[in-house]
This record gives sequence, C-alpha cells and structure tokens, in this order.
Amino acid sequence: MRGRDLVGFVDDATAAVARDVQLPAGYRIVETVYANKLHISRTPLREAFRKLELDGLVSCEVRRGVIVRAFTIEDIEEIYGIRNALMTLITPSIIENITEEDLKELEDILSVMDISERDADSSALAVQNRQFHRKIEHISNKKRILRVIDSQEEYIIRFSALAIASIVRRTSAHQEHRLMLTYLRERNEEKFADLMARHLEQSKRVCLKAVDGHVGNIQKKRA
Repeated sequence: MRGRDLVGFVDDATAAVARDVQLPAGYRIVETVYANKLHISRTPLREAFRKLELDGLVSCEVRRGVIVRAFTIEDIEEIYGIRNALMTLITPSIIENITEEDLKELEDILSVMDISERDADSSALAVQNRQFHRKIEHISNKKRILRVIDSQEEYIIRFSALAIASIVRRTSAHQEHRLMLTYLRERNEEKFADLMARHLEQSKRVCLKAVDGHVGNIQKKRA
C-alpha cells in the first residue's frame, strides 16, 4: 500500500471509530470487528487507534486493548470554550460570505434533521448536527481557524451526541437551528452571534450535567 493510500485509510478509520457515538465510556474496541466493518487491514486501524489515543479519546492498555475514554468536565469546558471563541472570530465572515446556495444547503440539512427529530434518532442527529454547524463554519473561509475547529471534530460530535441524548435539549436545539438559518438569511450578525453563543452554552451545560451524573453514578456504585 502506498504511503498516501495508508494515510487516507488511517484518516477514514480514525473518523469511523471516533464518530461511532454509540460507544460508551469504558467500552473495549475489538480490532477484528472494526477491521471487518471498515473492510481494511489492522495496520491502518492500529494507526487510527494511536491517533485517537493522542487526542485523548481512547486509551490503549496492555492486555485490555483499546478502551473508550470517559470525558471529563475539563474536556467539555475546554472544547466548548475553544468553539465559542473561534465562532466569535469567524461570524463576521460568515455573514459577509453566505450565498443563496449556502442557505439552500443548510435548509436541506435541516430537512433531513426534521426526519431524524421525528424518529427520535439521536445518533443520526448528532452527525447531522455537526454537518449543519460545519457548513456554517466553513462559509467563513477562514482556513487557519477552521483547521483548529476541525481538529476537534471527534470531540465535537461526541459532545453533540451527549447533548442531543436529552429530549428537551434535542427539541430546543433544533428550533435554534431554524432560527440560526433565519438570521443568516437576514444577514443579522448581532442576532446570529448572540443565538450561537447561547446555543453552545446550553449544549455545554447539558454535557456537563450528563458527565457529572455519570461520575455520580460511578461513585454510588463504589460506595
């Protein structure tokens, strides 16, 4: 396999494993299962696991194998802090650059999300939610900032899954997405920026509550 092909396989494998939002913390990932699932050899898969370990998403333990790492409150605070700060920086460019074609694409994503929302498919919504936000972010065309945001992609999708798992947050977040599109169509920078900041803050709070509850349950079991 050529070097470039291997890099592509590793990137695909990394994304596939990291975005499998059904994997709970503490889950042991079986190499053969994912190798068969992705139709690749174990070499790129092992490279993918190493990349995920460097990103703090899994831990590779002797005799236990690859274990999905639990998120910490610090992880959530840091990632959402980065997203909020960078969104503030790129919002003016988003408003300036957005086209009718962009608006149509965002509308199409929301239409698909309508179906997932109706079916209460939180796994699909987590991925579609990221597609919606990523589309908005990339309208800015701020390549250096986007590289920083995209480097947190796996964390962002998993945090989205945590937030969307809450029925109350799932419904309100979807309504906020519709309102975001309205403000983008109106090119109302102030209202869009304010809504985006509140949207991210609410999602962060739901994630923090979920992680705090998970830690509390573990402590009760140990008591």
